[in-house]
This record gives sequence, structure tokens and C-alpha cells, in this order.
Amino acid sequence: MTRPLAVLRPEPGNAATVARIEALGLTAIRLPLFAIRTLAWTAPDPSGFDALLLTSANAVRHAGPQLESLRHLPVMAVGAATASAARAAGLRIAAVGTADAAAAVRASTGKRLLHLAGRDRAATGVAAITVYAADPVPVPSCAMLAGSVVLVHSARAAARLADLVARDGVTDLRIAALSAAVRAAGPHCPGAVAGWPDDATLVALAARLAD
Repeated sequence: MTRPLAVLRPEPGNAATVARIEALGLTAIRLPLFAIRTLAWTAPDPSGFDALLLTSANAVRHAGPQLESLRHLPVMAVGAATASAARAAGLRIAAVGTADAAAAVRASTGKRLLHLAGRDRAATGVAAITVYAADPVPVPSCAMLAGSVVLVHSARAAARLADLVARDGVTDLRIAALSAAVRAAGPHCPGAVAGWPDDATLVALAARLAD
């Protein structure tokens, strides 16, 4: 019997991942653990920076009109999805990384970066402005995850998943993780790490683990 695939990421990413799963003829469980909220922010003087560091498509979606004054700065994007969102917003992509923010910073030696970021983030060592927050969504029970393959896109979601399954005593999970760091932050269940850090690769991995 094929396991259902559970999606934890917030909207609108949750719906996009579910659509990929259902296109494969598989059953999806929607359980967003966070909801994205726009925060007020003020753009700094752009003359102090050489490029924007974007580590999530949410930074582009929720930047609002303040982004206009920074539009001429090239973008160092972490991941293809973030780069795609930046292009759709009319930003110019200078580089697309495949690892994490720290790797993007190392690859940008000599550049003055401005990180448009979420409220809960790892330190990067560069100037950062918070433009959105990912607030936890109440989860009365995660019992529906038993017997599923859980797709985990972030270390923060992995850590919360570990807390929830321990709280509710949920077992018989398999984990499809976007990266090794995400896998390490989650519950100690059988699973694997995607060979490439994007949603399509993660869904393909989860489909294999579902058999």
C-alpha cells in the first residue's frame, strides 16, 4: 500500500507541493505548521550595498513597495524557487546557490550584501532586514501523519515536527528532507535527503519513499 505524502510548508508553497503530489496520482495531507505574515520595514540607502541576498521566495512576496528602491541591486538567490520569485518580481539574478545562506555569503566575497529575511533565521554575518514572519499554526493533533511520508522543507519545520510527533506519540513516519541540515533537525525516523534542494526533487524522493 502506498503511503500518503504530508506537506508541512506554509501557503502558498503548500498548495504548490500538493499539486505536484496529486499530479503523480498520490494522496497528499496538508498540515501547514506556519503561516507567513508581512512585517513593516524601511529600506536602507541602497548606495551602501552591492547586492541583495534572498534565501526565501517569501522575502520577495512580502517585501511590498519598499523593494522598489532596491530593485537595481542584483540578487544572490539561495535556491531556484527563490530565484524564480525574484525574476517574476522584475529583479535581476546575479547567482543562484544550491546550499544555504552561509554558502551564498562565502561565494560573494567582497560584496556588500543586504539580506531581506524572515524574522526567524540563522545569522549570516551580513546586514539583514526582517520583511516577514512565519508564525506557528496551532496543531491540536498530528495523528494524521502516522503511516505517511512527511516532506520537510526547513530546519525550523523539522524541529517543530519532532516536538509534535513526540507530544502526540505518532510513529511509523518516513521523512523526505530538503537538505542534510533539515534531516538532522527532525525526528529520528527512517528517511532520506533530496539530491537537489528544490521542491520537485523533494516530491520525487517522497514518492519513492512512499512505496
